[in-house]
Amino acid sequence: MKTRRPVAMQRRAFLLCIEMGLNVSSAHLSKGFHKQLHAMAARLFLLFNLLISNAFQIFSQDQVFYFPPKTGNAWQTLAPAQLGFCPDRIDSLYAYLESRGSKSFLLLKDGKIVLEKYFGTFTQDSFWYWASAGKSLTAFLVGQAQDEGLLDIQDKTSGYLGVGWTSAPPAKEDLITIRHQLTMTSGLDDNVPDDNCGLPACLTYKADAGTRWAYHNAPYRLIHDVIEEASGLTINQFTKTRVLDRTGMKGIWIDHIMYGKARDMARFGLLMLAGGIWDGDTLLYDQNYFQAMTLPSQTLNKSYGYLWWLAGQESFMLPGFQIVFNGQAIPNAPDDMYAALGKNDQKVHVVPSKGWVVVRQGNAGYTGPGGGTVPIVMDNIMWDYLNQLVCNPVSTNEIVGGQVKIWPNPSAGGWQIETGESVERVELFDLQGRLLRTVVGNGATSLRLDGTGLPEGIFVAKVFVRGKVSWGKLTKVR
Repeated sequence: MKTRRPVAMQRRAFLLCIEMGLNVSSAHLSKGFHKQLHAMAARLFLLFNLLISNAFQIFSQDQVFYFPPKTGNAWQTLAPAQLGFCPDRIDSLYAYLESRGSKSFLLLKDGKIVLEKYFGTFTQDSFWYWASAGKSLTAFLVGQAQDEGLLDIQDKTSGYLGVGWTSAPPAKEDLITIRHQLTMTSGLDDNVPDDNCGLPACLTYKADAGTRWAYHNAPYRLIHDVIEEASGLTINQFTKTRVLDRTGMKGIWIDHIMYGKARDMARFGLLMLAGGIWDGDTLLYDQNYFQAMTLPSQTLNKSYGYLWWLAGQESFMLPGFQIVFNGQAIPNAPDDMYAALGKNDQKVHVVPSKGWVVVRQGNAGYTGPGGGTVPIVMDNIMWDYLNQLVCNPVSTNEIVGGQVKIWPNPSAGGWQIETGESVERVELFDLQGRLLRTVVGNGATSLRLDGTGLPEGIFVAKVFVRGKVSWGKLTKVR
């Protein structure tokens, strides 16, 4: 199908030429001359953004990132001790990950590998599917296509897929834009037998575009068709030339699902952490798009950007539910984290405030809310472990200004409790408030709370020290 350039793009080219003093009439655009103007405008647009981007980097970018070579396996590391990580807490994290079907785990700090672990027969060279974490890569590709003037996310999807790409009434189909596909607000019915079916018969009207959020694979998958139609390249060709070759990533789309290695996902996370720039090579100039991609994209599901999941928001929605849940989707994660999340707990977490990229591949750790499509239970528990990697206990363990310290936490066997004053007793409760254990301190300033026989989960310790009561959250792992 021949690409039909949207009117908005024609107008942009025409106005730019007028601003440059070129003698061009609107009639030329209707006679096909808009193709040459469009190419010129795209080049000028990229040049202008390059100048702005470079200026921004010179005056605003004070964080230095390491980028691994594009070829080979060399990748600089940073010793966990340099970040204050305790070996026993790293071991507890690894034990938890392994117990939940993980195959790989990486943690980068400003691009350098701090933690890298493979489980079972999985290795650094093992390929695995990104599942829906690949959606976030697609969002980046759309931004690049818009950078190049190939499309505009406000364009109507029918301008690329043709009228009748859905079974919705023509007036309703005409409302759907690429932006609606990026934000899961197409209004097409997600309650269909095959959520992946992109045929018109499977794409039926449910609500006006922009008025309903629903996690729907088919409209998302058709973004690849839009990119192919706009660029004249297959989705694999576009991805290879725009991202893979320029970052050293390896991977392939198979039936709209990206496959690659753990380090490939880490490279993508690093690209995002660096604002779309790889070692001086700007892959995405439009910082307005980049910011919009990683911020709430609509008011229906505030924890969703352009195919990215967001932490730190006041409410969230999940696949398969037309319910708005109050509170944060991943409350243990830093508020500025944004995440590529996929079926069976495939994850790329990006945390600008920490300079961290966290990658996890494997089988499903949990099902929980959102089912297996976008599970979030493991994200939250994993961040409970990540928050406690530093040897100095975090706030949940340093109670009352550090007068009471509990470690290791998480723990498989038990916890050591230290205070600056005599301990009267320690009581352990489950989350239902049931008293499980009591340990008498007899005036000691250090004692052990045994966890043997307790199930895996979260508990609350109540520590009595000379008439004062302190509370601490404890995590038991297998």
